[in-house]
Amino acid sequence: MYKMIVSDLDESLLRDDGSVSPRDIATIHKLRDEGVKFVPNTGRGFASVQPLLATIGTKDLAGQYVISYNGGAIVENKDNRIIVQHTLPLAVADQIYRLAMAEGDLCAHIYTFHHVYVANINEPERDYLENRGVDYIEFDGQDLSQFKDRNIAKVIFQHLDFGVRRRFYEKVEATVKAPLTVTYSSNRYVEFNPDAIDKGKAAIALGEQIGISKDEIIALGDNSNDLSMLQQVGLGVAVANGIPAVKHAAGLVLDATNNDDPVTELYEKVFKQD
Repeated sequence: MYKMIVSDLDESLLRDDGSVSPRDIATIHKLRDEGVKFVPNTGRGFASVQPLLATIGTKDLAGQYVISYNGGAIVENKDNRIIVQHTLPLAVADQIYRLAMAEGDLCAHIYTFHHVYVANINEPERDYLENRGVDYIEFDGQDLSQFKDRNIAKVIFQHLDFGVRRRFYEKVEATVKAPLTVTYSSNRYVEFNPDAIDKGKAAIALGEQIGISKDEIIALGDNSNDLSMLQQVGLGVAVANGIPAVKHAAGLVLDATNNDDPVTELYEKVFKQD
């Protein structure tokens, strides 16, 4: 029997307008009442998903959790207690950031464990962040020296052209010698996390903390940064709008897109008793 669902947010749980459908909210409440934990597993910071947790009914509850920064932090919702955190060395983050600023057309996001800082923002990205309800602080700097006293969880860079993102990744790979975990997400980001950090390892680590085996975990996702969790847990589930690699890795591909009550379909196919 499955005891925990870890779910990506953007383009998976969340509809295109950034909301969760009323049916899926009711289903998540039903799952909780049946003893199944519903854990957002997201690239976002845990501070930015508090309104979502309120919506799904797990905000500030003991024994309920969020996985943030693509696995960089595991947080218990009660008092936002950080159970596990991994940091990207400042020198590495700074080197990647400088390379991005030299490109001129990349929007940079610097994630500390409590805030998101955005540099070189463009209008499509401003609209996207506002649609998703992401609180951020704009800053203007050619380096990350202002972060010397703060822990950095990850750095990500936005451009709507995948070719641009891919070329930047290749530039970082050729220049930065430190090992990194690199993923693409939301058809707009290339993300740089500390080495050996991913959503799958974090889901399993959380399960070990609370007595749930990997075979008792379901993962729901749509994009390449979700592959690790779909491949490592008991059942990987892809939404219908998932990229081909995610659908190939999944044990179950839903008929529902992120706009069509995916959690409800998952519940009906996996949990509902005839």
